[in-house]
Amino acid sequence: MNFLAHAYLSFDSPGLLIGNFIGDAVKGNDFLHYDPSIQKGILLHRHIDQFTDHHPDVLAHIDLIRKYFGKYASVVSDIYFDHFLAFYWEEFSKTSLHDYSTSVYTNIEKRSDILPEKVKEFLPYMIKGNWLYSYASMEGMQRVFNGMSRRANFPSNMEQAVDVLQNHYAEIEVIFRSYFPKLETEVLRWIQERE
Repeated sequence: MNFLAHAYLSFDSPGLLIGNFIGDAVKGNDFLHYDPSIQKGILLHRHIDQFTDHHPDVLAHIDLIRKYFGKYASVVSDIYFDHFLAFYWEEFSKTSLHDYSTSVYTNIEKRSDILPEKVKEFLPYMIKGNWLYSYASMEGMQRVFNGMSRRANFPSNMEQAVDVLQNHYAEIEVIFRSYFPKLETEVLRWIQERE
């Protein structure tokens, strides 16, 4: 899952949101340096990634697009799922995607003092480009993929990712709609077990 899904799956808990948002930038036992609620969010981020990376629906999705993106297929898959979450946002939240995105940025900025350097570097670009909101449109997705393609260490073909999405839109949407409710259920179970 990508940024929007990780934020949404924090279910409006500020600590979970911060931890879930910075999860990729916190390695090993470094999570122990954070407040307990943020630690929980980091561990939730890891659980979401682990559950996603091994789920048959997601593996089928990655197999579908691997020929286009090679080892970047799982990264592209995460962003495709964020697109569907954003596009159908009103099915998941009563708050508009624009207002929700703004509230996420505000909550993250409030804790800028504890953000890892990697997050501090990209956060201004994320806010300026309103990445969370932009996942809903193909134009926004193209900007995201163009930026990622420029930053990739190896040839990624991510600049072609919107074309691939449009060519396989119905298939990928079916996979998202099958998978995402399972992920929501799993995350709620994980959180409830730790309350």
